[in-house]
Amino acid sequence: MTYDETPDDVLRACAASSDLAPPQRRQIAAVAAAYRRSDPAFAAWAAGYGVIVHDPLTQVRIHALVESLRAEGTLADAESGYRILAAADRLASAAIWLVVHMTYAARVRLDGSDLAGADFKPSPEGHTGGSLNMVPAYVAYLALDALTGHTRAWMMGQGHCVAAIDAVNLIVGNMSAEHAERYRWDEAGLTRFVGDFYSYRIRPDGHPQSPLGSHVNAFTAGSLQEGGYLGFAELHYAHAPLPGERLVAFLSDGAFEEQRGSDWAPRWWRPQDCGLIAPIMILNGRRIEQRSQIAQQGGGHWLRAHLRLNGFEPVGLDGRDPASIAWGIHEIELRQLTRIASYASAGFDTCAPIRYGMAEAPKGFGFPGAGSNRAHNLPLPGNPAKDEASRGLFNAACKHLRVPEAELRQAIVALNNHRSQGRPLERDHALATRRVPIPELPPPVWRALGESVSPMAALDECFVSVVRANPHLRVRVGNPDELRSNRLDRTLDALKHRVQSPEAGIAEAQDGAVITALNEEAVACAALANKGGINLIVTYEAFAVKMLGAIRQELIFARQLRRAGRPPGWLSVPLAMTSHTWENAKNEQSHQDPTLSEVLLGEMQDTVRVVFPPDANAAQAALQAAYAGHGGIVGLVVPKRELPVLLDGDQSQSLLSEGALLLKHVPDAEIDLVATGAYQLDEIVKAWRRLRSYDVRANLIYLGEPGRFRTPRDEQELEHVHDDEAVRHWFAPGRPRVFLTHMRPEPFLGALRRLDDGPALTAALGYRNRGGTLDTPGLMFANRCTWAHVLAAATGLTGRKASTWLSPAEYAATRGLATPDVLWSQDG
Repeated sequence: MTYDETPDDVLRACAASSDLAPPQRRQIAAVAAAYRRSDPAFAAWAAGYGVIVHDPLTQVRIHALVESLRAEGTLADAESGYRILAAADRLASAAIWLVVHMTYAARVRLDGSDLAGADFKPSPEGHTGGSLNMVPAYVAYLALDALTGHTRAWMMGQGHCVAAIDAVNLIVGNMSAEHAERYRWDEAGLTRFVGDFYSYRIRPDGHPQSPLGSHVNAFTAGSLQEGGYLGFAELHYAHAPLPGERLVAFLSDGAFEEQRGSDWAPRWWRPQDCGLIAPIMILNGRRIEQRSQIAQQGGGHWLRAHLRLNGFEPVGLDGRDPASIAWGIHEIELRQLTRIASYASAGFDTCAPIRYGMAEAPKGFGFPGAGSNRAHNLPLPGNPAKDEASRGLFNAACKHLRVPEAELRQAIVALNNHRSQGRPLERDHALATRRVPIPELPPPVWRALGESVSPMAALDECFVSVVRANPHLRVRVGNPDELRSNRLDRTLDALKHRVQSPEAGIAEAQDGAVITALNEEAVACAALANKGGINLIVTYEAFAVKMLGAIRQELIFARQLRRAGRPPGWLSVPLAMTSHTWENAKNEQSHQDPTLSEVLLGEMQDTVRVVFPPDANAAQAALQAAYAGHGGIVGLVVPKRELPVLLDGDQSQSLLSEGALLLKHVPDAEIDLVATGAYQLDEIVKAWRRLRSYDVRANLIYLGEPGRFRTPRDEQELEHVHDDEAVRHWFAPGRPRVFLTHMRPEPFLGALRRLDDGPALTAALGYRNRGGTLDTPGLMFANRCTWAHVLAAATGLTGRKASTWLSPAEYAATRGLATPDVLWSQDG
């Protein structure tokens, strides 16, 4: 009998024995007692260890789990299962002991003797309460892997609880190479370990000396993301595992109220193309300075009702007990296995709710101060280095938590059964070792010069061709708004919105690959989480700013992985920012914002590229260049309106390889006119033509990827920007130049100091925070970005009067003293 067939829903719904009605509680207690009397191995485990207590409900649940695993042949006998679970109790106790040492202690005594005042850190630090709550959860994950023979992936939303992960990993030997080289289980190794935690020591190259971080980092074994941005794991987990893979997602109750969209996993998970997910909320009821909303609204009872309304089936768990959480993970997986089997055999999805674990525990369980506000960071009432009472509390608690070394080593052996089961260590789970080969990239359909084509429509066509050429890659399109409005008709028709109840005649399907919600963070995370497939994020440029935190988290972690010698293996993700600032003149200033491209230009060039394709051919080349790389974000600022094709295929690819294109080259040029952005190029071409009519020698340059010309900030970035010789080739020192940029001119010039020879020789025009309900020419004029403003700037750099190249009416318009109509009636 599987758990799906178990009639006793009480086993699934309640968090602990105390939640049961008295008759149920008595019945379950009697059943547990009978199991203990009849099975010595079960009784030995059920006795618990130290602070780890197994209530009768957990005992009954575990008995059913072990019997099921034995019956299906996963376990050779029940005794081996209880041995693993007893080992988990000891590991949890030892890890709690080590976590509190990481916060407070400057040294470790393995013999259990008391620490003196001098043995403590003068300034303790650590997100201790959350880390203590993560210990039973992460130990449960390891224990279930050992019980079932599956190495699952893990993801933790509360990245500040990394002490739990690093402590457990050290004890069981599941460490990254950097940790294994530096730490070991003896007094010297552990003292170094606790001393490295929040040490603040820095190396000569500017990187932290310690591989331990305050949050998950690239040296944390099996890590997938930093988790410093609370709530993003909640948006990732439904999209992360591929079919056949399993993921346990540890989620924060505080992040639950901070990041809306975490409720939407049932909208996106499908048996057709998703692996198993086991969401486990650590329900400790406290935020940093206050109770969580869940606690204020009514605690677990309120949350259960909320979850049911959103397509989940809550599974109550004892967050203090690794066995309870291990049972919960298995229980959650069983429902999805049933859905997958039904779909595989009958071709339909049962659409049963996703089970969701609620692991309730007081904040900081296992140590003095649990459940209090101070448990978040420093649970003791004072600093043990100075306060004798706090030192006494620490030493007393650690005596109760300490596991004798011989007993602990036996527990580690029981849990480390990877070799006998033929499975990888948890540090090497499938999601952490993801390597996706460069996909097949069909040749773009180059458009003829002069043809009027929407760059977004060309990108759409190119994207669909790539998807069709790579059917083995799962697709996710993150879309917060209207795809058809943004000219991605083919994408929508081919891939369809993913919905639960498709509407006839609409591009919708249960297994659609377009993830649509009016929440930019949620849809961006759908694409960023799909690291085993091919992805595209599409957004209105002004609202792309809301994606920044999610994107920056990916950039930071990917760069850490490269520095650690484990470069990310996921395909780079293109982020198409369209309906952009200069196309959204009609929609008021809220829709006129180039902030994200400016911010991304400030990130490291080796991890993010910001590209401004000026036409349809360049848009296709830029998209293909994104999929030809790994572990990066490629920001594409792409017009959606029809524009003339200016570049042929060779020029488009040259622009992507060099970052710039010399459109008009004049020997001994007097000035450079440089454009970044499609509409900016149109204006600067008009200015160049006016100069040519006066026989002024001017170079016309399109700067399509400004970051390639920035000053490198470290050795990693150095490999992805032009050297001095290349910069001089494009931009001769001492030559006057005018930049007309899609962005604000200040951040643009700030990033490109190598191209700025000072105000006497360099001028930059761009978005000046002027807007309203306008058309594109009006917005260009409002921001002093017309061809005439370019010429007015050029006269100042070349020592000429404005009247040299501009008529009195044109000049008056640039100064805001006459109607701008005269500028629009001219072609430069």
